[in-house]
Amino acid sequence: MKRINTDCATCINTNCFIKKHLHLEKMQDFVLQKNNFICKKGQQCMIEGAPIQGLYFIHKGKVKVLKTGIYGKEHIVRLTQEGDTIGFRGFGTSNRYHIGAAALEDTVLCNFSNEVMQNILKTIPEFTYDMMLFYAEELNKSENNVKKIAQMNVRERVIDTLLYLLKKFGHTNNLIDINLSRKEIADFAGTTDEQVTRIFSSLKKEGLIKMVGKKISLLQVDKMQREIIEHK
Repeated sequence: MKRINTDCATCINTNCFIKKHLHLEKMQDFVLQKNNFICKKGQQCMIEGAPIQGLYFIHKGKVKVLKTGIYGKEHIVRLTQEGDTIGFRGFGTSNRYHIGAAALEDTVLCNFSNEVMQNILKTIPEFTYDMMLFYAEELNKSENNVKKIAQMNVRERVIDTLLYLLKKFGHTNNLIDINLSRKEIADFAGTTDEQVTRIFSSLKKEGLIKMVGKKISLLQVDKMQREIIEHK
């Protein structure tokens, strides 16, 4: 990854965990110790099993977070964008990443090393408390998602994924603002790309979605939500 410089003071990602705490005393000292990298589309910014290199905060771009399952099959556990944090799974409890991560588009990352993050947590109580709440919220989301996925059939999982993408990334000209392949959607929904293709064909025939290249438009969001409402 190529190094660059970014300025937290002028960053527009108000949902970034670092940006939210920039006003705290001593935080400015730690911000000066961060590193920035450009991760090209398709390039891995974290490798599963590699030594932990602290936490990454996405300044610009989108990243998929991966976990390798049985027979080496990839499963996408999270999709992230500007302001999101990656690399927190295992931080403080393990020496190696339990997940991997790859850029979905050219991405700019802010990195705080293990040493810097530990010093922040030991020095700034408000940051530490908010980080604890962040971990609790992420654990709750993960547990709820496991329960939901277990109760859904394949079609419902694909519909749920499409609704999630719309909520997470928004849309431009009614097209969801993220480019994902059939395989990536399947890896996130816990199915195969063949099944995703068949379900997309059905959804198009029913007038629920429209495809423009890799971009997807949801034409009847309310109807799709009703189909999976019992799992919410």
